[in-house]
Amino acid sequence: MSAALTPAERRQMVQQLPPLRDADARLIQRFLDAIWAEQGLARASLDSYRRDLEGLARWRDGAGDGLAGIDRAGLFDYLAWRTRHGWTARSNARLLSALRAFFGYGLKRGERHDDPSALLEPPKLPRSLPKALAESQIDALLATPDVETAEGLRDRAMLELMYAAGLRVSELVNLPANAVNLRQGVLRVTGKGSKERLVPLGEESQHWLERYLAQARPQLTGGKAVQATPDGQVPLFVGNERKPLSRQQFWALVKASAAVAGIDPGKISPHGLRHSFATHLLNHGADLRALQMLLGHSSLSTTQIYTLVAREHLQKLHRRHHPRG
Repeated sequence: MSAALTPAERRQMVQQLPPLRDADARLIQRFLDAIWAEQGLARASLDSYRRDLEGLARWRDGAGDGLAGIDRAGLFDYLAWRTRHGWTARSNARLLSALRAFFGYGLKRGERHDDPSALLEPPKLPRSLPKALAESQIDALLATPDVETAEGLRDRAMLELMYAAGLRVSELVNLPANAVNLRQGVLRVTGKGSKERLVPLGEESQHWLERYLAQARPQLTGGKAVQATPDGQVPLFVGNERKPLSRQQFWALVKASAAVAGIDPGKISPHGLRHSFATHLLNHGADLRALQMLLGHSSLSTTQIYTLVAREHLQKLHRRHHPRG
């Protein structure tokens, strides 16, 4: 049995797989075009489906007519290969979701007569509660950027906005400039499934956003127009060459800021500020339905996990301060 690889080693191994064959590339692109038209999936979801399907196609390298002819045994072999090399259960569950959508599309078009993913059991995912920072840690984290520089002012505005509005990382870095309404103090956010929601900015995040727009953004763009992204939107937050920051760049910013603030970087996740936003609202008496709308959850059951976080926090306070705790 092969030893599990590190994420960097897995990426290197995937890069060494055979190149994608033309027939598989066409099949994947046709599927992505179809589900985008039918379901309006967000770009991040489409990119995730593409990576998962291209990974399988490159590993298979045309055997048995490639993706068009793969059977359940072939999927078992691929999942076993991924498991041996350290892909997580969550990653394999996401892959299985992409496969079911792909083969369902093939069945509907009459290109397949079976779904080889139908009898594959999804891996059991460990239940993990979102990790929220304490309010004092949030204050320390938000204060770390050097706001005397254009980059620091941008970073402060991004951190403040993510915490104030409970944004996902992808929502933050892809935020278009026209999504902000400073006069009304609201933000129009396009979340998963291209669903839109309005989120209040709050005084503090609006203050830093106004400063960023007035002072930092003109410096970062050099007074030049910012090029629109492929979907025709002009990004709000820009970095080098007037391009939006990537999720990886923002994650590096959060990790660096955590270290400066004296927070263990290992205890903060990419969604740490979003989780903190939700948990702190509940701790201060927010309604669960209102929180669901602010987070953009399609199901209340997804939001309810934060009640467990809040309950755990209250239990810790009780144990710490009650004479019979």
